[in-house]
Amino acid sequence: MIAKTSQGSRAETIKQRLKPKWLRLRSLLMGRGMRSGLVARMIVMILLIDVALIYVYPILYMLSTMMMSTLDLVDPTIRWIPTELYWDNLAKAFEGLKYWHGLGQTVFIALIATAAQTLSCAVAGYGFARYKFPGKNLLFMLVFLTFIVPPQTIVIPLYLLYRNFGWLNTYYPLIVPEMLGLGLKGSLFIIIYRQFFLGQPQSLEEAARLDGANSLTIFARIMLPLAKPAVLVVSLFSFVWHWNDYYLPSMFISNQDMWSLVRRLQGLQQTLDEIYDVNPYGLSTMTEPVRMAGAFLVIVPILVLYFIAQRWFTESIERTGLVE
Repeated sequence: MIAKTSQGSRAETIKQRLKPKWLRLRSLLMGRGMRSGLVARMIVMILLIDVALIYVYPILYMLSTMMMSTLDLVDPTIRWIPTELYWDNLAKAFEGLKYWHGLGQTVFIALIATAAQTLSCAVAGYGFARYKFPGKNLLFMLVFLTFIVPPQTIVIPLYLLYRNFGWLNTYYPLIVPEMLGLGLKGSLFIIIYRQFFLGQPQSLEEAARLDGANSLTIFARIMLPLAKPAVLVVSLFSFVWHWNDYYLPSMFISNQDMWSLVRRLQGLQQTLDEIYDVNPYGLSTMTEPVRMAGAFLVIVPILVLYFIAQRWFTESIERTGLVE
């Protein structure tokens, strides 16, 4: 009887000693919350890696393919790493795109449209945020509706309108709507400005009015400088979207000398056939490295811009409340 009692007490002691270790192991694996455990963090890390691969894979494929020669391209044993770096693809794409001419036109369109859209949308967003006028809610609903309706549904009326104005084969269809607070994603930018100005205290404007400032002075000297985060977000988004826009320039501009880089990329195959006769047998896959090199040349300025403005862009996104 005494032996059984001593064995039971010894087993209980062992359980008491093992219990803290088990609790520590469970706390390490599962954590006290949904995000603190090792298992949860591993699941999140795996999901993030999968998402990163989805975005990085096309870029890696583009970089790998543009450095391949024709022999590497048809070699089934070569998939990612070419036998040697073949730089001639970049030279052909550079000439086929008429890169410097296209780059200058693309920068011109993107800068003018971005500057006009950033200022006009700021004025419209400030008006919706601070002023009361008849039909305000209806107008804002119409602005939001332009964000929902795809541009392809109204392109025919726009084409007829711009033809009557004599704006076809000019840059006016890409710039004038931006000056009026519309254009490419203009409604989204108005919404961003409106939400930012709604979060600013009205006491600033009231104090300025007591000092004799009018509405234009308050906007230009007080509210707009405070909206630097929103201005940076809108300007970067607008610049990138105008840089990458293919649909609207292809509808309103048929003159090849006025094409942007993205539009020239679509016609790169035909240009290469005319210059180098690189595709005499209609095998488009044989010129895939050159087309990948052309795509790389188109996105390089945007990548450089992002790496330069990455820190300020991230901070501005947080301050404007877009991540909430």
